[in-house]
Amino acid sequence: MRVLVVEDDDNLRIALDVSLRSAGFAVDAVGDLPVADEALFVNAYDCVVFDRMLPSGDSLGYVQHRRRSGWPVPVLFLTARDSTADRVEGLQLGGDYLVKPFEMAELVARVRSLCRLSPAPRTRPAVLRRGDVELDAGTREVRRAGVLLTLAPKEFLVLERLMAAAGAPVPRRELIEHAWDRMADPDSNVLEVVVRQLRRKLREQTLIETVRGVGYRFTG
Repeated sequence: MRVLVVEDDDNLRIALDVSLRSAGFAVDAVGDLPVADEALFVNAYDCVVFDRMLPSGDSLGYVQHRRRSGWPVPVLFLTARDSTADRVEGLQLGGDYLVKPFEMAELVARVRSLCRLSPAPRTRPAVLRRGDVELDAGTREVRRAGVLLTLAPKEFLVLERLMAAAGAPVPRRELIEHAWDRMADPDSNVLEVVVRQLRRKLREQTLIETVRGVGYRFTG
């Protein structure tokens, strides 16, 4: 699940980023609405966490504007304003409302709940099958020839994207953004390490083929 955090307070933004990543989310964290606009244009998110008052204005108005054009992504507003009217406004925009100060555990739980409302998962099959490999996105389980495999979260996400491509090559940058986030270093070897681990756990090197100059392809 991928989350965008829009918070202008540096310390809080870092804390949100760390907490959500620790909970298994891929996170992009920005400081104001213009940068958020660029991120939303480039990437698909399951949830967006907005600080209510940002340097360029009230994020509530920003979300209202996007809703009028059909933008469906669930949102969570963070604010010191705790009136009933404020809470109702957040709920009417297809989101939730969390009053500062708050516990990070509660924020993570609310974000996870909102991600389940995201339209993105409904556009993907719940279970992907390629050859004798089966990936269940709902239970996050992977089986080969009926045998359950134990995959780390990043391994699962990389395999999910490769299998969803139905045999087409998936660019290296796309795999990194899917399993990590758009701020991940494209020159690091984290993807190669994960692919090597996947090949070992799938017990067949050729299931994940290297496409030179592009990325990888699942051949199952």
